[in-house]
Amino acid sequence: MSYTFRALLTCLIVGALLASAADEPLVGRWLLKSQQVSGQETSSRPLTLEIRPAGDAFEFEYSVPLNASKAVSLRFVARLNGSPGEIKDALNRKIGTAKVLRGTGLEYSLTLEGPNRPTASGKMKLSADRKTLVCESDSTAPGGAKTHTVQVFARQ
Repeated sequence: MSYTFRALLTCLIVGALLASAADEPLVGRWLLKSQQVSGQETSSRPLTLEIRPAGDAFEFEYSVPLNASKAVSLRFVARLNGSPGEIKDALNRKIGTAKVLRGTGLEYSLTLEGPNRPTASGKMKLSADRKTLVCESDSTAPGGAKTHTVQVFARQ
């Protein structure tokens, strides 16, 4: 195989990967606008969710502002096919596993689990105009307490 052909083939593959990542409607920076926990409106520090391509997967990073920068509270990289990805905390320690599965239309299933942590499963749904992301989940704490959470994010 000639060098020119290999270079062209590499460019086409990289271009296809970048194009598919750019077409993923979840990609972007999202700011938490409202949050309900078990039916009660709950105030929260400003929370940002950034979703960006990471090879053949996507990185999900939750952060809060801290002085003039941001403090990452949770991060995971997952493919959108339901395969598991490691959840890492602010100190880059593995604290669990995340699974994200692309559903129909603009809806995704999400499961987060880890030892001594609530197991959460739910849906992420984009609005038709792709400007609002609603994350709805149910979690069960290790002691058995159940919580229903709805978070509404706006695209930045």
